[in-house]
Amino acid sequence: MYLTRFRINTARLGARPLLASPQRMHAAVMSSFAGALPGEPTTSRTLWRLDRNSKAEIMLFIVSEERPDLTHLVEQAGWPTTATWHTYEYKPFLDKLAVGSTWAFRLTANPVHNVRRTPDEPLKRTAHRTPRHQMGWLLSHQEKAGFRVLETPADRRRPAHGDEHQLTVRDEQRHQFGKTEMSTGKANKVPLVTVTFDGRLEVMDPVALRRTLTMGLGKAKAYGCGLMTLAQVR
Repeated sequence: MYLTRFRINTARLGARPLLASPQRMHAAVMSSFAGALPGEPTTSRTLWRLDRNSKAEIMLFIVSEERPDLTHLVEQAGWPTTATWHTYEYKPFLDKLAVGSTWAFRLTANPVHNVRRTPDEPLKRTAHRTPRHQMGWLLSHQEKAGFRVLETPADRRRPAHGDEHQLTVRDEQRHQFGKTEMSTGKANKVPLVTVTFDGRLEVMDPVALRRTLTMGLGKAKAYGCGLMTLAQVR
């Protein structure tokens, strides 16, 4: 497995359509792999995520089984003469995860649930709209994903603010794009709501957490959701 980091040059005209469309960014990411032929199914999972940091930089992170070649992205949305990208072997880090260790984490996800408005209506996938419900979605997935979000110390809690856990949710993004149904050929508008979680976790099941870090968490993985990364707790 590989973890790749690429800084996007937001001043380049080619960067703008990529940043505006999860579909275009997904296509650009998948074009980084020689083995990913258009239209062919793949058994491996490639995850990606856009991060906006405190320096107003936009970083693209990719987790993949195959080492990517981002030459086309450098030419389209990077610095062709001064900077490229960084790819790291991911397995050594994954192998070091141990029960009880604590990490800071970041995850961009598509928090959804299934609702039925009438008894006769089929279940419909619907996005969670409030930070409290979005946090609740992540907390409901944590055990199966191999971790536990740390609780906030009692003397620092503000119950009215919903900060029982060391977890924040921010940067809600709403997208809408066309998708053609293969069975009918009908084009539909598909809404996508994404949020970014920052927090601290404790490793409960290293095997399950490794699976989460390499296979993703939640829906809409093709559109920049599901990639969780860990960092040392400061």
